[in-house]
Amino acid sequence: MRRSGTLARQVLLVRVGRRGVELHDGVDMLPEPRYADRPRRRYGLQRFHRAGIETIAPISPAVAATLTPPVADEPVATSVPLLPGARTPARRMKFALVNACTLASLMLGINAIFVAMHGNVRLAALFLIACVAFDGLDGALARKLGVASPFGAQMDSLADMCSFGIAAPVVVYASLAGEVPAAAAAVAAALVASCAAIRLARFNVSPSDGRFFSGVPTTMAAAVLALMVVIGVPVPGAVQIAGVALLAFTMVSSFPYAKLARLVKLPPWVWLAPVVGALIDVRLTFGLIVVGYLISGPVLWLRQRRTI
Repeated sequence: MRRSGTLARQVLLVRVGRRGVELHDGVDMLPEPRYADRPRRRYGLQRFHRAGIETIAPISPAVAATLTPPVADEPVATSVPLLPGARTPARRMKFALVNACTLASLMLGINAIFVAMHGNVRLAALFLIACVAFDGLDGALARKLGVASPFGAQMDSLADMCSFGIAAPVVVYASLAGEVPAAAAAVAAALVASCAAIRLARFNVSPSDGRFFSGVPTTMAAAVLALMVVIGVPVPGAVQIAGVALLAFTMVSSFPYAKLARLVKLPPWVWLAPVVGALIDVRLTFGLIVVGYLISGPVLWLRQRRTI
């Protein structure tokens, strides 16, 4: 009862001494006690000051608004559907078919590694070519069937890293191990893997261009490496190492390279020349096509620079 009486007495003092209240920095503060120099009592106003209570009077809403910042609404976590749009049984089947092609490319890449470890390098290179075919098929089917999704894009990127960023360097290492020192073959394979990872990461975060690739795509680079093993290009080991390194660097370059859709639209006589050349000398024709495609990037880049 004695404490409650003291509290009521302090409230009464605040109301009576309202005129003596001073405003400091927008907060109402109680005036200093009249007899502050006297010894403090056990139950008095000094007990409230010692406890850190500076005011008992209510604060106006305007002052409270300046003291307490508004709390922003917390974002509500929402899950992204794997298949956007209507989830009918027919669309689910199409979605499963597209992702089955992506998984087929992934499985073929893993098996290419196993086959290359057992010494059958040419069969491993054929598995890589099949990976390239399935990699192009899943994207085409996704657009044709209308089931393209962010999930499918991420799946395709991960499968590409396994098939073209890991399996292709392993096949390259296995094909070069007997012709060049093992350390040089390992460096070339590691360079291909590193550049493929950088190329895929940059592709995932960069805006897409419907006309050109920025750098040689990993699919094209893996196809060139696999065909080089299948055909058996008769060049010295040092030249092969230099070619592999050059192909790896073109993947992370900023040179524009034409997409396959633009190459298909070329005049028929342009496609007739490599077909005839392949019938005469497939290795020479393959080398000329690869060199011509790699040179086309810097040529297009210089042409774009002149038009700016």
